[in-house]
Formats: sequence, C-alpha cells, structure tokens
Amino acid sequence: MTWIPLLLADRSACLRWLVLRNLLNRPDDDPEMLELVPFRENDHMVSPVLAAQEPDGAWSRGDLQWQGGKRRVTMLALMRLGFLAFDLQHPAVRAGAEYLFSLQQNDGSWDIPGQSQETDTREGYSMIPLQTALPLRALAMCGYAEDPRAERAFEWLLDKRLPDGAWPTGVAGGDYGYVAGYRKMPHSRWGCRSNTTGALQCLAYHPTRCQGPETQKALDMLLGRETRESHTLGYEVVRLTGAEPTRGFFTFYARFYLGQILDLCWRIGATLEDARVDEIVTFVNSLQGEYGLWNVNGHPEVSRWVTYDLLHSLMHLDTSGDWMSAEPRTPFQTYPKKARRY
Repeated sequence: MTWIPLLLADRSACLRWLVLRNLLNRPDDDPEMLELVPFRENDHMVSPVLAAQEPDGAWSRGDLQWQGGKRRVTMLALMRLGFLAFDLQHPAVRAGAEYLFSLQQNDGSWDIPGQSQETDTREGYSMIPLQTALPLRALAMCGYAEDPRAERAFEWLLDKRLPDGAWPTGVAGGDYGYVAGYRKMPHSRWGCRSNTTGALQCLAYHPTRCQGPETQKALDMLLGRETRESHTLGYEVVRLTGAEPTRGFFTFYARFYLGQILDLCWRIGATLEDARVDEIVTFVNSLQGEYGLWNVNGHPEVSRWVTYDLLHSLMHLDTSGDWMSAEPRTPFQTYPKKARRY
C-alpha cells in the first residue's frame, strides 16, 4: 500500500487524522490521533473558514472565494467542515447550523434561491428539490440528520419524489420542469439527475433513511447511467477542498463523478454483487497512478485528498449483502441522436 506514507506525509493535519481513523482504523484514543487533534483547527483548509464566521453564525463571501449569498456560503462552509469530520460538537458548526435552521420554512423546506448572477434558477418554479436538498446535506454531513428540524426537511424531500422514484427538476405552473440532457435519468421521463443526486446526498448521511426503500430505489436508477468519465475525477472533492469554486444551482451536480457514486453505494448499501458497481470499481482502479495515488489533472494539490476519498469508499464497499437491483441494463446517452424523418 504505497499510498500510506504519501498520505501521512501531507501537510494537512486533517487529512492525516482522517487517514488514520478511516483508512487505518485507529481508535480515537490512539496516541498519534490525539497528537493531531490540537492541529486540526489550524489546518489550512479550516482556519480561514473559522476566522470568517460572522457573529450570527453565518458565513458570507469575504475571502473564502465562494459564490452566492449568506445562506449558500454558510451551506458550503458546513459541507467542508462536515467533510473534514467537524460535527455538532464544535461551536462553529452549531452556530452555522442554527443560522441555516433559522431560515427553514414551516413545512420543513427552505425557499428557492432568488434569481441572481450566482445562480441559474428560472422564474416560475414553485418547487425545486435542491432548494432543500443542498442545505439539508450540509446539516446532515455535520451530524444533524436526526434533528427534528432536519427530519421535517427529509419528509418534505421524500414527498417530492416522482412516482418512478427519481426527483424532478421542479414544478412550474403545475407542470414538471424541463430536464436538460446532461441531467437526464435513465428510465425516467421527468427525473433529474442533479436533483436526485442532491436528495441522495442527504439521505445517505441519515443513519436509518440511508438504506430505506426510497433511497435504494433512487440509487438503483442513478446506477443506470453507465458512463465512464475520467475527466471528472475528483470533482466533488476538488470543490469541497476549495480548489475550484462551486457554481450553479440546477447545475450543482452537473458533472457525473464516479467517486461520488461509490460514496453513495457504500452508504446506501449497494454491493459488488451488482455488476454495475463492480465495473465502476474496476474503472476507478484503472485510473490509479503507479504510486497508489489518483492524480487530478489541473489540481495536483488535491490528489491526496481525492485518493483518501476514493480509498474510503472502496474499503467500505461490501462484496455481498441484501442489495437488489430492479433496473434493466440499457444503453444510456445524455443526448441521444434522433432518427431522421426522411
């Protein structure tokens, strides 16, 4: 395992701590783990975030180079802290979570972000699943999935599912919104991959809903997109670590990143018995470099983080279990060619 010395030599105390805990299975009272704890808040990916938090618990753009208003930037800050394993025990996380909860509506949802230069929302929508899925994911990543306020949000989100099990783009004028080709779901007329991925990201962090029938059905449908794209390697980790800005609203999950799919698989219960999962693993392993790292084109500084994230998923995937697929394997194209009339 040549990746061990390379990851443990990284300057990030957070990365070394995560590698010890999640890849090498060290207990929390391990001396090396305890030695790293005081340095985690001074990590180069943590200290600027903690320093930028405002008195009301929110974050705004400031020097963080995140796009959007206070709600969006707070959401992104909590996603990063959750990814780095800071949870509701940390005062900054608690303050940020309370700010997000203060914006929650009575039905458990958050309102649709306003039209602006930072978002690509369209006028006329009365419901878009991502309006709730994005802040809920941030809260769930930080340990708030079972908070009664978060549970109301989960109920709202599940209520917006399509009859086929996917989530739509949204509802405008009583009709389902248009689904662009890059966001199409296999075997679903109105299902939106971006919104479905957003919903699954929330549900995957819930201790019981993560393997519920609604969650597994949506993942089963998502696995029907059998495309193999190496250029998106590390996409989600690159954004969480701040190497690239996080843009868009409908396009928040525009790119199809197989590492993100593997993360959903082990959390939701898909196993290597599913040929689709096994083939994703084979493809991802084929991209691993000779020294055990997955190299990210254009962002070599994030390669160790991407390697940690992929190894975390690969190590947690079960070879067998109760997972069953009900989706037929059919060819999928984002923009299929239309037959000529003549």
